[in-house]
Amino acid sequence: QERQAIGAKGKNWLFFGDQHRESDYLYGKELDKLHKDGFLTNLSLAFSRDQAHKIYVQSIIQERAKEIYAWLEEGGSFYVCGDAARMATDVHKALIGAIVSEGGKTQEQAEEYIQGLVDAKRYQRDVY
Repeated sequence: QERQAIGAKGKNWLFFGDQHRESDYLYGKELDKLHKDGFLTNLSLAFSRDQAHKIYVQSIIQERAKEIYAWLEEGGSFYVCGDAARMATDVHKALIGAIVSEGGKTQEQAEEYIQGLVDAKRYQRDVY
């Protein structure tokens, strides 16, 4: 909504995950409209319990690793909000995996890359 209000033009990508679309897609209508209207460039949804095969945000990160790494290389930022116990850890691991696979980096180099993002305030976490 802020991006819409200020007329922000840069690309953005929202990954939203929870158990069930029907009961847990908070602000779903608004998010869908923001995506449709072009204020959300990409909207990737992961509802883990709506099908037999569980889909999580980290699953989408793994599937879209090439694009995510390219966005980071272009100066993109990465923000994680939600459950600290599992989701944030799993998303962090998936992001490191994307940097390893798409950036041709070792695990250690990927962790240094992430630290560079943290230092530049391009990787932030609001987890609880």
